[in-house]
Amino acid sequence: MPPNDTIRAVEWKDNHLILLDQRKLPHAEQYLQIYNAEDTAEAIRNMVVRGAPAIGITAAYGLLMAARKAFKQYPRDWRSRLQPEIDVLAAARPTAINLRWALQRMIAALDAQDPEPINTLIALAQLIHQEDIDANHRMGFLGSELIKPTHGVLTHCNTGSLATGGYGTALGVIRTAYSEGKIEQVYADETRPWWQGSRLTAWELMRDKIPTQLICEGAAAHLMKLGKISWVIVGADRIAANGDVANKIGTYSLAVLARFHGVRFMVVAPTSTIDMDTLTGEQIPIEERSPDEILNVNQQRIAAPQVSAWNPAFDVTPNKLVDILVTEKGIVVRPDHEKLNSLLQRS
Repeated sequence: MPPNDTIRAVEWKDNHLILLDQRKLPHAEQYLQIYNAEDTAEAIRNMVVRGAPAIGITAAYGLLMAARKAFKQYPRDWRSRLQPEIDVLAAARPTAINLRWALQRMIAALDAQDPEPINTLIALAQLIHQEDIDANHRMGFLGSELIKPTHGVLTHCNTGSLATGGYGTALGVIRTAYSEGKIEQVYADETRPWWQGSRLTAWELMRDKIPTQLICEGAAAHLMKLGKISWVIVGADRIAANGDVANKIGTYSLAVLARFHGVRFMVVAPTSTIDMDTLTGEQIPIEERSPDEILNVNQQRIAAPQVSAWNPAFDVTPNKLVDILVTEKGIVVRPDHEKLNSLLQRS
């Protein structure tokens, strides 16, 4: 692995999936061995693995394991036996479009009348994984080109090797820019209620020796007012056809703050995250998770008894607040429907 890139959260070994259990970080590095689609879906749903690209890669391997089992047990009608497991994987998390995108690629291969379908599926799942890593390095280079030597950048949630096949989307840009001497300090939102910033991003960057400071979400405006950062750099779970961006809850407020303070706002995501069938962000389904995630920390209740909570996992940033979208196919300034459609036509 190159410098500042030492982590792989999703790995395929022989006949099964190995997942770094991100619920245990940063205090323990525990790996789960996954052998079937049902356990794969549960791992996605329960946040063992998270991040849109990593979810898509994991789902591809999950479908591979289901297909191999069905082909062995029911060689004559194995394809028809798969649909329930496909449905389970597809429903694991609704917002991240990469999940559906990866499954659609695998299903197309399933339906291709291949005489050796399992070998084809193994190769395709591994290709999806490697393509993501390659795309992240390309986006890292493109995004870094936009960053002038500066004092700091702010990121939200986790968009690094833990959230992808490797290297990362927004953190891929940060990794590249740091290696080129353009970034002195990374500020990471702690990202409640799952603390992806404090548990994951800070751990990942410190492990790779990239200087990082945590901030509370409420400190972002003050940080910008003090002139500590010139870019907010985030990932995306789904991008609508008009350029609206669904990402971890709290991203929208950062975009509003950035515009007010003259800080530029960059979204970094592979083109597989762009959903041209969803016209605007208003049509993106927003996952609502258990109120317990807000009311409790480490199974210890922190809220007053009887109080309720609302827990949307994502929000939508309007396209007019996005200064730059970085993809593996190129950079889009102020994304809109026409620009995204043109981007997707590029080879």
